[in-house]
Amino acid sequence: MRSTRPGPVVTAVLLLVLTAACATSSGSGGTAPSPGPAPLPAGLVLEVAQTGGFTTPEALATRLPVVTVHGDGRVFTQGPQIAIWPAPALPNVQVQQVGTETVRDLVEQAVAAGVTDDGDLGEPPLADATTTRFTLVTDEGTAVREVYALAETPDDTVTPEQAEARGRLRDLVDALTGLPATAEPYVPQTVAAVVRPYTGGDPELPQPDVAWPGPQLPGVPVGAGLTCVSATGQQAADVLAAAGMANALTPWVTPDGSRWSIAFRPVLPHESGCADLA
Repeated sequence: MRSTRPGPVVTAVLLLVLTAACATSSGSGGTAPSPGPAPLPAGLVLEVAQTGGFTTPEALATRLPVVTVHGDGRVFTQGPQIAIWPAPALPNVQVQQVGTETVRDLVEQAVAAGVTDDGDLGEPPLADATTTRFTLVTDEGTAVREVYALAETPDDTVTPEQAEARGRLRDLVDALTGLPATAEPYVPQTVAAVVRPYTGGDPELPQPDVAWPGPQLPGVPVGAGLTCVSATGQQAADVLAAAGMANALTPWVTPDGSRWSIAFRPVLPHESGCADLA
């Protein structure tokens, strides 16, 4: 029987044709493979924060973002706070882990909600409300959009177009704060302490003194008669351990006998310390 297999010459020609075809498909005349998605920033990608409003200077200085999304999939939110007074000294910060595809989806939702737009969102006639600040970081740069009284504004106090734009931003906040991933307590590597001299507290709720285990007080000014210090490393661990047993009225005592009131602010991974406080 006669063989139908190609001989050596035919085989060599076929190999040359296949090699040329591969070279053509990968060259300028062929179809280049489609590029993958743009890389996410290593740190902050998306954040919703509250600014201003009628509250104490300490609350303004130590206010945490409503939600912060990082490129590695970590999402930081404020957990529920126990309804007692004096309140615990440490705020309840939670962290959950989502996939990078979820982060990309959240970025797309932020763009669709109008975070990168600059249209007029209205000036509702309300006093002392907070301003919601949206920050979106991509490979194209950083976009910031602010809206006053987002949660408090009735739709009939702004135009229909403004009400629709505000509604999309409210929906974005709901999506960011309603992720299904399991959250865990966040243990910061750095904690900021906002300090003022102790003025006696509530005489009906006397509190025991607690020795201050952190950096030397009072620290650097942060406005409105307040100062700030940042504890890192072992000092941060010592401060967190002591603050975990304290409350908002605890008098903190330094080695020289001075007594201080302290409000604590866990520092998020994209922050450095006192300079990042509101």
